[in-house]
Amino acid sequence: MTMENLLVRFTEAAKESLGENLTGVYLHGSAAMGCFHQESSDLDLILVTEGRISNGAKLAFMERALALNAEAPAKGLEFSAALREACNPFVYPTPFELHFSNAHLRAYQEDPVRYIERMRGVDKDLAAHFTVIRAWGIALCGEAIPQVFGPVPRRDYLDSIWHDVEDACREIVRDPVYYTLNLCRALAQAEAGLVLSKRDGGRWALGRLPEAHRSAAAAALRGYETGTAEKIPATTLSHFAEYMLSEIRKYYKEEQI
Repeated sequence: MTMENLLVRFTEAAKESLGENLTGVYLHGSAAMGCFHQESSDLDLILVTEGRISNGAKLAFMERALALNAEAPAKGLEFSAALREACNPFVYPTPFELHFSNAHLRAYQEDPVRYIERMRGVDKDLAAHFTVIRAWGIALCGEAIPQVFGPVPRRDYLDSIWHDVEDACREIVRDPVYYTLNLCRALAQAEAGLVLSKRDGGRWALGRLPEAHRSAAAAALRGYETGTAEKIPATTLSHFAEYMLSEIRKYYKEEQI
């Protein structure tokens, strides 16, 4: 199934399952930013609703979404549903009604009812997602993005991206491409106020980083763009993560004081 067809069917499933409660469906991430890769990218989506979603509507939508997830690219679909009242004016940490990614597939399959009852709360990552939507997002259906998503304060956005990368020293060896490029785009936002994809964050970093740390970013960027698993020494990755976190922390601490 092509990405375009998958998005059309996902949107149809949202409309039919959520009905008049659905404000809109919004694409963000690499597919919206022009750097989607079939092997290494997931499809990132946000659903916005006018009010709470009933468990019955959640189950109906999840069954259809999971059928589509089986036909999606390798990393699958990742989506969250949020209430409109939390999007504009923006609320942080942001409440969500439902979330799914491949990391939660087994939990849903084992007990769908328990999953939908428990998969709601607040998610700091939504500050970053909403920022990307305002800069790059595509409305697949429903109201226009500026009408639905209010500005995300820089303080909240930096807290969101810090929350996403703060474990990089421990995790970067496990997933070097993701964490290396994520650190690059996090520094681009913290230092220069840029909202970039992982690919463009890596490209930006090559012109910014000290020579000692460029090799890690260059290797991760090649791996992302070609889909290859280029070997990066663990010590190189660890030193890169330590340096990047120390740089990002400067701006994060300024905003949190």
